[in-house]
Amino acid sequence: MFNVPAEQHPVVSVVLPVRNAAQTIDECLSSVARQVFRRFEVIVIDDGSTDESLSIIKRWCDQDRRIKCYPQPALGLVPALNKATSLAKGEYIARMDADDIMLESRLQSQVDFLANHAHIHLAATQVELFPNHLVSDGSREYIRWQNQCLTPRDMQDEIYVESPIAHPSVMIRRAVLAELGGYRQGDYPEDYDLWLRMISRGLCLAKVPQVLLKWRESRGRASRVDKRYRKQKFDQLRAWHLVRDPRLQSHRPLVLWGAGRKTRKRVELAAIKPALWLDVDSKKIGKSYLGAKVENYTWLRKQSSAAVKPFVLSYVTNHGARELIAQELQACGYKRGDDYLMVG
Repeated sequence: MFNVPAEQHPVVSVVLPVRNAAQTIDECLSSVARQVFRRFEVIVIDDGSTDESLSIIKRWCDQDRRIKCYPQPALGLVPALNKATSLAKGEYIARMDADDIMLESRLQSQVDFLANHAHIHLAATQVELFPNHLVSDGSREYIRWQNQCLTPRDMQDEIYVESPIAHPSVMIRRAVLAELGGYRQGDYPEDYDLWLRMISRGLCLAKVPQVLLKWRESRGRASRVDKRYRKQKFDQLRAWHLVRDPRLQSHRPLVLWGAGRKTRKRVELAAIKPALWLDVDSKKIGKSYLGAKVENYTWLRKQSSAAVKPFVLSYVTNHGARELIAQELQACGYKRGDDYLMVG
């Protein structure tokens, strides 16, 4: 049996939904049990596993009384998460997935971070993808970007690009999650929905600037196979929040960068009303879409003396082009978040 503290009220409740993870759950629980921070409980919800997951988890429960397992029929991820959080006793909820690995100082670092930053409601961590041979160039670029999103301001300004947080790296104040009504069941990614709801309410998300989670890459990961994680679902969810963002309600002219067909369709479905489009394609310049004319991107350089500076949404998703657009906007005196946002 592991050397665990005498019966103490847990400070952290690790929430761990499991379904058919017999190949990885032992390594996962081992990484949790070896945490430097000891005052935690692990609430495992076995969501209808048909492999050996449950028997492996029960062996861990026998070894470490902090680990508790609650089997249920295969109801799905969101019901499993909400059941686990309803059983939690800790001040903080730490998410974990059955195929990932915590570094030993993860819980301690996040508890310290939240204790020292009372205004922060959620603290995630930087992550590392593994095993290396399964990690694509696109995934590496995504993690490079995600690991740079650290502060509440970063989260606010980058939230419409992609999810800036790896869900299994999160620690959130339990009272905050309860006030939000927990996770929502829907035809969309439940984690991205939570981040968007938190930011829309003015809550602060941040990240411990350390890699404290090894995030397993696999061809069967939910973000790859679950229809809720398709790009269309992300687009619909972010569009709903984007049109309600206070930064778009300031009565400044709204200029959209990128007048391609797919972008125009997304803008129309989101009921966004552009005052102007910007593009580099000479075939589009001079045309009108959705009642707004397309200008060359250099149009912005002439607006520095305008009485009201426009607000810019860039829908260009190519990473290299996105960075060039940001440089151009900044050269024109536009500040990220205050004067423009990138949209994924």
